[in-house]
Amino acid sequence: MDAIILAGGKAERLGDAAEGKPKALVPIAGHPLAAYQVSQLRRAGVRRVIVSCALGQGSLFAEELAGLGCDVVPVEEPEPLGRGGGLRFAAAAREHDGPLFALNGDELLDVDLEAMLERHRAQGAAATIAVAPMVSSLGVVDVGDDDFVSGFREAPTLPYWVNIGCYVLDDEAVGRLPERGDHEQTTFPELASEGKLLAWKHEGTWLTVNTPKQLRQAAEWFEANPGWRPGRDAAAR
Repeated sequence: MDAIILAGGKAERLGDAAEGKPKALVPIAGHPLAAYQVSQLRRAGVRRVIVSCALGQGSLFAEELAGLGCDVVPVEEPEPLGRGGGLRFAAAAREHDGPLFALNGDELLDVDLEAMLERHRAQGAAATIAVAPMVSSLGVVDVGDDDFVSGFREAPTLPYWVNIGCYVLDDEAVGRLPERGDHEQTTFPELASEGKLLAWKHEGTWLTVNTPKQLRQAAEWFEANPGWRPGRDAAAR
């Protein structure tokens, strides 16, 4: 089974914290961000990881992600194609038909990929997306019908689910990816309207790395959870 990591991000919001590297190679607790993803895919049985990256960065990804137990195959976009276009272009390099994993290169998750794949196959979906409960970035005020305040809640969980950038894509979904643009605005809404898009609910760890603050939070999490660090031999967690 193949997998794709979307790694074309430029890390512009990370500034100097990116150390001049693409976002997916920014070091976290001593390892490139994407190394955590490759190791997670390795534990799920993947042996070949296609990395969709910017032009001229393929050799850098191959070097930084070597020795993790997977064949890393960088695919350089000839020009920016958008996330959906990048997925479609990279998918042309896969060796196997059937479902493949696809991950956004700036998300760190402990999604049970094997269980997600099993559910995808059992339901016969064209694509399955991992979703997590939406947590408010602000505290909320509880107000009664009489307009009296009954309490306060900091960062409550809201009754919504959000896409966390982890997918299983079957042949139909891959074939319907756009040549340019974002699959979340085209392919996924189309599949949803046809009843072919499945959600995998995830309530575990989800770390996004877009800002220096998020980078520090991710580093702190991995320092506290050393079992998740990628080893050069991709040792099991």
